[in-house]
Amino acid sequence: MTTTTKSYDIADLNLAEKGRFRMQWAAKEMPVLDLLEERFKKEQPFKGVRMAAAMHVTSETANLMRILIAGGAEIALCASNPLSTQDDIAAALVSYYEMPVYAIKGESNAQYNSHLNSVLDIKPNITMDDGMDLVAMLHTQRDNLLSEIVGGTEETTTGVIRLRAMAAQGKLRFPVMAVNDAQTKHFFDNRYGTGQSTIDGIIRATNVLLAGKNFVVGGYGWCSKGIAMRAAGMGSNVIVTEIDPLRALEAVMDGFRVMPMQEAAKIGHIFCSATGDIHVIDGHDIEVMRDGAILANSGHFDVEINLKALEEVSTKITRVREFLDEYTLKDGRRIYVAGEGRLVNLAAAEGHPSAVMDMSFANQALAAEYMLKQGDKLTPQVYDVPLDIDQAIAALKLEAMGVQIDVLTPEQSAYLNEWSMGTGH
Repeated sequence: MTTTTKSYDIADLNLAEKGRFRMQWAAKEMPVLDLLEERFKKEQPFKGVRMAAAMHVTSETANLMRILIAGGAEIALCASNPLSTQDDIAAALVSYYEMPVYAIKGESNAQYNSHLNSVLDIKPNITMDDGMDLVAMLHTQRDNLLSEIVGGTEETTTGVIRLRAMAAQGKLRFPVMAVNDAQTKHFFDNRYGTGQSTIDGIIRATNVLLAGKNFVVGGYGWCSKGIAMRAAGMGSNVIVTEIDPLRALEAVMDGFRVMPMQEAAKIGHIFCSATGDIHVIDGHDIEVMRDGAILANSGHFDVEINLKALEEVSTKITRVREFLDEYTLKDGRRIYVAGEGRLVNLAAAEGHPSAVMDMSFANQALAAEYMLKQGDKLTPQVYDVPLDIDQAIAALKLEAMGVQIDVLTPEQSAYLNEWSMGTGH
């Protein structure tokens, strides 16, 4: 039964203790956030600051919320995807942190939009987005709040793509930092986090053996590289589809077969797209797929598989497992869709491991702090995370892992800054 008040809208407040234990377990793998929390408690960088966050409501996100609250923030949180909420985590944040949370796993599109509006009701100074839906609503439906905004942050590839398109058209009204493009984010979160969690989601949804299967990966960006790498590690024969010749060449050099999706569709057993674009797996691809093909998506929105085209050629749709739907086609073939075509690592599993989200969310926290300090000096465009923040997070992560690295000697530093010292010097 859904619990609804003015301050939150979640599935079940009685799940709070379970959620608290899961938050604590995740925190064990998030030492960088712990180090930031120590500083935030002392310095209170977010005191008096209102923050609206639309993010996946997971145990890792909850630990980000924890340190922002410790830094003085007044923050409201909603889901950035209807299937990505962990209901026990939502309950824990409401119960133990008295935080306004608006998120229910499996919420309708109407609820989803209502929840976006609810977090904007606090009249935020900072936005924290994962997919850009919050920023889009601010510009289209709640533009009366734009004068309150100092800046924002964006977590994922899809959101950054949308933001850059918006900025290019001159429609973006405040500066946003592309947290997704930080090296400590896309190198690690997108590759290792998405790679592992996507395979986890597909296995949980289907319980199929990956070894020996033809595993088709749509795209070869950082997320798809991780998926391809982990699928190969499980014994799959990986096939990559691409539109970018450089990425396609890289996939070939990494040892994968590369071909158009239409050709891969004829021989694939499992398909997973992670591009940020629409209809990567389209109707004409579905027409040539073998009986029993499994379709999954690890892009942010449920648009990468053309589900409407699949429905049009189906006579029946059956929920055969908790996160798996069987589409019976008019010719008798069966096509399976995991997690309703939404990002499978959160729809059918628990999202990224805490260790990689530690760096991603450290970027979020420091980017928000940077926006507060510099936002009034920035123009409305998309900014990269400053290199010194990226390097500081990497250094903190290495320190927490007990890894030491070399430091340049004065002689080495001088050499790197001297143009005249060539051969013979």
